[in-house]
This record gives sequence, structure tokens and C-alpha cells, in this order.
Amino acid sequence: MTEEKKKNETWEWIKALLIAFGLAAIIRIFLFTPIVVDGISMMPTLEHGDKMIVNKIGYTIGKPDRFDIVVFHAPEKKDYIKRVIGLPGDKVEYRDDILYINDQPYDEPYLDQYKAELTEGTLTEDFTLEEKIQTQTVPEGHVFVMGDNRRKSKDSRHIGAVPIDEIIGSTKFVFWPIKDFGMVE
Repeated sequence: MTEEKKKNETWEWIKALLIAFGLAAIIRIFLFTPIVVDGISMMPTLEHGDKMIVNKIGYTIGKPDRFDIVVFHAPEKKDYIKRVIGLPGDKVEYRDDILYINDQPYDEPYLDQYKAELTEGTLTEDFTLEEKIQTQTVPEGHVFVMGDNRRKSKDSRHIGAVPIDEIIGSTKFVFWPIKDFGMVE
């Protein structure tokens, strides 16, 4: 092989690698990114150490849906994983372990396992938004989030409503460990 051919081949490999790394960076920054669940606040839905894919598509325009599991930048300079309960303008309340949004009861089937295991009390204490965030409705541009492990979750009941622009994306797919592989609700 001539010296000129070697240089061309090397340059082609360098270009291919640069393009591959560039595409990977774009995908990770703008579309999808991996995250590891840290803690027990989303049990039984998610367990400590679960590795998930965060979908950033749609969150650049700020459109979370009720009951999405979202990843957001928390005040502690840490990323949290929680479930969206209240959307902007919603009145959120818990009475007798039942979620009421705008005075309508909502089922939360993802809590059934923990509710069945209770030996005393309720999974979610009674509260109104006014008691937790000093307003009757979720403020515009914010969401009210809660962990599924209601007794052991630092969420909007403690840190307040989460600005939508702090949401990184939603997550529904666990890819590791293999035993938990698949979609979560």
C-alpha cells in the first residue's frame, strides 16, 4: 500500500469516528440518556440500582402528562425520579389514601402492592396543596410530583412544585438488571 493510500484510509477512519462520536453526543444530549435509580422513593415501581433510558423528546417543549415518571433537577443539585401527580392549574388533595385532582378521585394502580402490604395507617397522608406548597393549585409552569413509596419519598410535599423547565425527560424503560427489563407504568 502506498503512503498516500495509508493517509487517505487513516483520514477516512478518523472522519467515521468523529461522525459516530458526534451522533452519539447529539443523541445523548437531545434525545435519550441513561440514568440509574438512586434510592427507594419509587418502589415498588422502580428499585434502587435500576438502569433506565430517559426520553428527552417532548420535554424540550415542556409537555409532561399526568402520571409520567420524570427525571428532573432537584434543588439539592441532584436528579430525582418521581411521578407527575398534578399539572399546572390542578387542585391536588389526598383524603383517606385516595388522590383527588380537581375534586375528582383518581385510581393509582401502581400503589396497589404497597397498599395491600399496609398493616396500619395509610400509604399517603391526608393533605391539600395549600398545606404543602401554600397555594390552592399547582402554579403555572410547574408540576406536583410524588414518589410511589409515599412514606419514604422526598418529593413536592417537601421540595415544592417542580418547574417544568427543570424536567430532563420521562422514563418508562428499565434495561438493567435483566430481571426487570421492560416497560414500567
